[in-house]
Amino acid sequence: MKPYFKKIAILLVATMAFASCSKEVNETEMNELEGLTKIRELSNSTHTIELYSKKGELTVGFNEIKLRILDNTSDIFVKNAQVSWMPVMHMMMMNHSCPKSTVKKVADEGNLYEGYIMFQMAENASEYWDLTFNYTINGVNYSITSEIDVFETEKRTVNSFTGSDNERYLVTYIEPTEPKVAINDMKIGVWKMEDMMSFPMVNDYTVKIDPRMPSMGNHSSPNNENATQSNPGDFYEGKLSLTMTGYWKINLQLAKADGTILKGEEITSTVESSSIFFEIEF
Repeated sequence: MKPYFKKIAILLVATMAFASCSKEVNETEMNELEGLTKIRELSNSTHTIELYSKKGELTVGFNEIKLRILDNTSDIFVKNAQVSWMPVMHMMMMNHSCPKSTVKKVADEGNLYEGYIMFQMAENASEYWDLTFNYTINGVNYSITSEIDVFETEKRTVNSFTGSDNERYLVTYIEPTEPKVAINDMKIGVWKMEDMMSFPMVNDYTVKIDPRMPSMGNHSSPNNENATQSNPGDFYEGKLSLTMTGYWKINLQLAKADGTILKGEEITSTVESSSIFFEIEF
């Protein structure tokens, strides 16, 4: 083969390899974002952080959030960052945070990072949330802080209260996200307010559940299982029996390991609702 044609062949192979590589990267990025909707972007002079979730917004309650970090100069997503975050609610008289997870990489070869934030209240006209990201890339520290929108939900998914032990607790609904007429796997988060900025998960308690249909004589359902932990640091898991579609109030009692009820009442012929509960309608 003549040198001229050799050069053309090499160029063609290189072009095809590059195109194949680019296609692979694009497909990986597209697969990572499948089923996700962008919530918003936060930027500083060096990077843009894109926030994603399945519902495309942040609401009161449990929020699974995924994010990726774009280098504004190279237009390439960062794969090797160490990331932490801090949500803060700025109220008229004080500031506070909320329960949150660490931020972890979804896959080594991908661009996405993930975690959760459990907002216990929505924004309003004079009070707002902001979100700070502190992150390190190749030994260099960066930070981004921006206001975020946190919307109210139609149904009650969060209970914030002082227990009989004078400790402040937060109990939130996590799953099922799509309840069905069946025995549903149920997941609940339980945290204690250590101070205004720290909310560690509570271990070895029990969340007693009693689902009722107020519009149908306040009837319950069979085969429910109270939510307990498998391991310290885990969410609480139980079984939620839903026998028909409609509006359900899931009455709760939070109990310590020794059985002491910290909050909530047992449903009886004279007590139709607990003071702590979740609401679902499907």
